[in-house]
Amino acid sequence: MGIFRRPRETPSPSLPAISEFWEWFGQARARIEAQLADGLSTDLAEEFAHRIYKIHPGLQWDLGQRPVLTVTGGGVAELRGLSERWLRAAPPAPGWTFHAARQSDLAKLNEKLVLGEHEFDLNYVRLGMRADPGRARIHLTAYHPDFLFVDEETQLQVALHVLDWALGEDDVARWVGDVKLAIEPPIDALPPATLAAVVDQVAEPFRRPQWLTGEGRTPRGHPAGVTARFPLHRQDHPLCDLHVELSVPYAHSNPDRLPVEPSASALRKLEKRLDGLRGAVLAARVTGDGLRVFHLYADADSGVLAELDQLAAGWGEGKAKVATAPDPAWRALTPFQL
Repeated sequence: MGIFRRPRETPSPSLPAISEFWEWFGQARARIEAQLADGLSTDLAEEFAHRIYKIHPGLQWDLGQRPVLTVTGGGVAELRGLSERWLRAAPPAPGWTFHAARQSDLAKLNEKLVLGEHEFDLNYVRLGMRADPGRARIHLTAYHPDFLFVDEETQLQVALHVLDWALGEDDVARWVGDVKLAIEPPIDALPPATLAAVVDQVAEPFRRPQWLTGEGRTPRGHPAGVTARFPLHRQDHPLCDLHVELSVPYAHSNPDRLPVEPSASALRKLEKRLDGLRGAVLAARVTGDGLRVFHLYADADSGVLAELDQLAAGWGEGKAKVATAPDPAWRALTPFQL
């Protein structure tokens, strides 16, 4: 069971509500701090939730006693940029810590988790782990003896909590692949506290992204070259919600209509410029039929779009075009993913 696929449609976020939240938080902070030890009153908790859900109804929030406040999209890719914007808008608040994604907390793996009417002793959780180096992922099987007595949705919630506490929400999204649920102990299963060490082994060769290349055909039937950055993680570029296609024609090509000199050198020079932009990440490129299309993700508030327009205007081998579309889930990259 793949547990990180989410509905494709989510309501539009309310960015002004972020400012409204922090203004309210400044006014309510003393009341919140006074109630941290015993838990928020019903009225204050409802007010808190109302302010968060005004930003987006899909956001989740956790308030710890230390005090630590986490506002997260709960693994939904569309919401990762929104929670990051919430975090970066936070005013100074001495003594407080804010997070835009759930952090690892190994101590919780030794506690009990209450879901509905069932209490799970997390010391009994075991994970079957299968490394998939080709995809830079770890596939997991989650087991708890009490899974026999609860429905699949409850089993899933236990697994989600355990993975977040073992790795942190962002690393779960980066490195965990398929997750299955089991009512029998997997062979060679390990306690969740060991998961981070296994992930480190799988992730080590990919600390610096590589470029994967492939071949295909254009709509006209000519050869096409495809190159994609791998691995490329949404969580490493949380503010890059805008998909950008920079389409660049080239004047010099071989009989297969693939670029040759001097166009090949000009394209490499342009790509180097694109790969060095601040506020954007170059994700993939497709070449064929006299056209190279660069796929980037950009932070629209960074000013990088003006730089891309200038690069397109300065291209000397034909009319280059820049097209943009909101894509906070990075769905445009689906054809390039393993």
